[in-house]
Amino acid sequence: MPAFAAPDGTELVYHVTGEGEPLLCLPGGPMRASAYLGDLGGLSGHRRLVMLDLRGTGDSAVPSDPATYRCDRQVADVEALRVHLGLDRVDLLAHSAGGDLALLYAARHPRRVRTLTLVTARARALGVDFTEEHRREAAALRAAEPWFGAAHDAYEAVWAGSATDADWDAVAPFFYGRWDAAAQAHSASDLEQSNLEAGDLYATSGAFDPDAARASVAALDARVLVLAGELDGSPLPRVAAVVAAMFPRAELAVQPGAGHFPWLDDPRGFAHTVATFLGAAGPSGSGEDPAEIAS
Repeated sequence: MPAFAAPDGTELVYHVTGEGEPLLCLPGGPMRASAYLGDLGGLSGHRRLVMLDLRGTGDSAVPSDPATYRCDRQVADVEALRVHLGLDRVDLLAHSAGGDLALLYAARHPRRVRTLTLVTARARALGVDFTEEHRREAAALRAAEPWFGAAHDAYEAVWAGSATDADWDAVAPFFYGRWDAAAQAHSASDLEQSNLEAGDLYATSGAFDPDAARASVAALDARVLVLAGELDGSPLPRVAAVVAAMFPRAELAVQPGAGHFPWLDDPRGFAHTVATFLGAAGPSGSGEDPAEIAS
């Protein structure tokens, strides 16, 4: 497996699939191994996916200092990967909590980013995040699902702060557009792929300076795609639109029927939307082209 050294000497591993121009992919979780991204619904048919295992996850080494799990302290890891690959500018894709890391990288290294694709991504780095009310709003969209009753009861326990492991398992269907066998297998791999200690430290105090980050991205020359799932509460599509509006060159795409992992809900549609944005689309999939928004 290809590897490189982070500035503090920690060995970091990345996984490569597909051919063509590289697309650097940052996983979420936070701090979940990149394996859960799969091939992003066949996006590897359009681009060479370079999927980083963040420090302490997947095949990457555990750092000597756990404080380096904090999101802002991993920006140097992403920059080290760019240098290792010999790229002057990068196309960067991030999912979920990985969005914070990608945003901080773009804020710190704006001239190194050619495109930025944020997939159902958090934006605490910009002072925007989902809330319990957002989750409830998205959950209500699933009221007709056969699993809704038990899952919603479990969600109430989560919101009350009294959730058991069984409750966390029971709310999993809310994160997927279809609670089918593929979604269930994907969800079942979450715990074994995640570094929970690192995840607890990822967004600790001092990780984000939203005012500074917003000022930086407001001048970002890179093209940006913010992709939201119609059924996702983290973020809701209207919250994703707020994030997109912070960039001078942004597009918002809302994938119909998708949850938090849109490449599982409609693989061809997801890959087509992202590939079209990147300028490398193949045969048309079932998804719609991204809709440009004024910003």
